Amino acid sequence: MSKPFDMTLFLSGVLTGSKATQKRYLLQARVMQAAIQQRWNQDDPWMWQAKYLRWFLTQHLKGHSDATRYYYLLTSKLIWRRLGKK
Repeated sequence: MSKPFDMTLFLSGVLTGSKATQKRYLLQARVMQAAIQQRWNQDDPWMWQAKYLRWFLTQHLKGHSDATRYYYLLTSKLIWRRLGKK
């Protein structure tokens, strides 16, 4: 049995802002991780493809407000920056 991926350690190098902002980023990243794990069985962000994040932002958050989708977009950009992808 393997340990779950530690999102806190993964994002620690790129987290910016106040403690509240960092906490929000981590919480949202864990929500994204859980949704992608459930849909595609990919727990590790190093294995994620762009289509996973696109699906999360367009389909999973379909019924949410614009503000919520915006904050998740910021979190996905942070994850993408950590992965070193453009």
